[in-house]
Amino acid sequence: MSRLSLAQPTGRKLLSQMAFTLRCLVLVAVLWGLTACGTATLQASTEYQTVTPSADGIGRVYLGREIAQTMGHQGAGWLDRPSRVLQERPQAAIAALDLSPTDIVADVGAGTGYFARRIALLVPQGKVLAVDIQPEMLAMLQVELEAKGIENVEPVLGQSDNPNLPPSSIDLALMVDAYHEFASPREVMEGVVNALKPGGRVVLAEYKAENPMVMIKRLHKMSVAQVRREMAAVGLNWVKTDDRLPEQHLLFFQKPA
Repeated sequence: MSRLSLAQPTGRKLLSQMAFTLRCLVLVAVLWGLTACGTATLQASTEYQTVTPSADGIGRVYLGREIAQTMGHQGAGWLDRPSRVLQERPQAAIAALDLSPTDIVADVGAGTGYFARRIALLVPQGKVLAVDIQPEMLAMLQVELEAKGIENVEPVLGQSDNPNLPPSSIDLALMVDAYHEFASPREVMEGVVNALKPGGRVVLAEYKAENPMVMIKRLHKMSVAQVRREMAAVGLNWVKTDDRLPEQHLLFFQKPA
């Protein structure tokens, strides 16, 4: 057999291998492109996703963050613990709000009204709308209001997807260690934005996810980047991040005027 006849099958085999390799490369490129597009869509989407719940989560993901379980009214005593004064410096947080006496403030996720009761003293010509989705929390708040004679705090029963606040009615919405537990954060914040007057402010206090020394469960902490991402999704402009508190970020946002 001639050398030519021996070379022909070998050449065909080589060409076949090259063609197969090329097809594989093309397939990999296509799959990579589809995956990249899918990832970009996932990251940019404000649609909720469902995952297997982690130990402290509800299995619902918003903009890459699994939403934390809500603290029930059974844990209300933790909100009013005496050590909170030194541990979290709530008076410093309230001072940072720079309130005016006539301000209308919504404390969203108010719980027993730890902040609402204190803010009420600083807005004597205004009022505080204390919003919570647990009637039991609002009942405890009402007892405290009556005991202390506070008349400018109005309890508001919200829903998991609606704060039930009147349109263009508030100057400031405050959320202290609460936002990360909202089961429908996009809808709640849309309701908050609708309730803000033009130029109104939103302030969130959230435990610092960037600091491993803050001994709070992972899903109950948030990073500055994550909070800014989620507030931008509902049209709020970041103003500043105040880190005067030992364990929490104070993040300030504003509704366009």
